[in-house]
Amino acid sequence: MTITQGRTPAEPPQRTDARLNRERLVATAQQVFAEAGPGASLNEIARRAGVGPGTLYRHFPNRTALLTAVLRDRIDSLCGQAEDLLAAESADDALEEWLHAFLAHARVNQGMGSALMVESTGASSLDCHRRILGAATGLLTRAQEHGTARTDLTAGELLQLVIGIALSTAGDEHAGEHPHRLLDLVLDATHGTPRRSN
Repeated sequence: MTITQGRTPAEPPQRTDARLNRERLVATAQQVFAEAGPGASLNEIARRAGVGPGTLYRHFPNRTALLTAVLRDRIDSLCGQAEDLLAAESADDALEEWLHAFLAHARVNQGMGSALMVESTGASSLDCHRRILGAATGLLTRAQEHGTARTDLTAGELLQLVIGIALSTAGDEHAGEHPHRLLDLVLDATHGTPRRSN
């Protein structure tokens, strides 16, 4: 009998079809939640993803699990974008681009993402909040050191302002570019001079 040394049994890989089903469910859920809000029909999500309800519940036993997966997928994308932007030539432009992306993220699903960020209930949402805060801190710090961002501003304050814009304009079909105009005003203040000392 031959014994192979130095190797440990490999974890059985997730079946390809199961992995694809999960990815399809998350992508479809993002679209359906964006259209109908976080209370959208899970059966409709399964139908549009081309799977049965049983398959959905095998991957996501309840609505919270699916909402969390959708949020985490979007957080991964935002944090990846922030990391890429840290290498951008202009620190100010990098911060502006990411904040506009964060605003779009916070407004989708009729404010679901921003509401979860504000509430920060449970370990999952706390982890998401921590990751977003870390991404914002990196970009703001670089803009403060190499750009024109005012040094008395914190990343937490900046995120609160953007979330406020998202919550106040969520669900407004006629908002158009208004949320991004409001963000531009916030960005003007971000590069402005403090009006009073602390």
